[in-house]
Amino acid sequence: MGVLGKLGVGIGWRPEIDLTVERLPGVDFVEVVAENLHVEHLPESVVLLRERGVPVLPHAVSLSLGSADPVDVHRVEHLGAVAEALGAPLVSDHVCFVRAGGLDSGHLMPVPRTRDALDVLVANVKTAQANLPVPLALENIAALLEWPDGELTEGQFLAELVERTDCHLLIDVANLHANARNLGTDPNRFLDEIPLERLAYVHVAGGVEHDGVYHDTHAHAVRPEVLELLGELRSRVDPPGVLLERDDNYPSDSELARELAAIREVLARHA
Repeated sequence: MGVLGKLGVGIGWRPEIDLTVERLPGVDFVEVVAENLHVEHLPESVVLLRERGVPVLPHAVSLSLGSADPVDVHRVEHLGAVAEALGAPLVSDHVCFVRAGGLDSGHLMPVPRTRDALDVLVANVKTAQANLPVPLALENIAALLEWPDGELTEGQFLAELVERTDCHLLIDVANLHANARNLGTDPNRFLDEIPLERLAYVHVAGGVEHDGVYHDTHAHAVRPEVLELLGELRSRVDPPGVLLERDDNYPSDSELARELAAIREVLARHA
């Protein structure tokens, strides 16, 4: 089962739902936003989960590994320190950039799928890996645009990234759905092209559609189409873990429990 063993089904831990996460049935693991944690003052709720034996995986949003700017080693070292403090087997970030020319985009921006951009990404990933105490997984993002003159599909791009860096993949099926709706990409082709044996775990999240544009909000219920994509992935590989992300507009405990149960049902049905 690879670097993580069997994680099961989990949820993203957020301070706003800390008590909910603690009492929800069937939470096998959680994920935390690494930039929001201070190693010297870990949230009591996160410490409690660790004491219960629940794996806690740090997920970063600011390494900007797709940027032409040099990797900020201090950010990488913070991510590694969080991983060590939590006893985490793995850390993750995104295939994106968030900074360029000294400016911060405030969003996860897609990397041009060119050979040159891939060379830069590979070099940055290797720098990050050299400064991390545990393996690194990288996540596909939801994009509202594609850069022109792409030389590779997203699946081909990620496959070559894995081949050249030996990183793991964190596949977000909600982002696959977003790109299919907004850019016309083919999720099945993506799943055909990526090395599923390098899958660390899977993200599932909610969104909403307005005027033909799908918004990956992490603030709405998980749509049936996203669960269908999870089923498609499960029919190809048994993912080590599947994690529900929710970042805003938090629903009741019972609604979150139903979404976790729906994920489990999809995994069982397509086994």
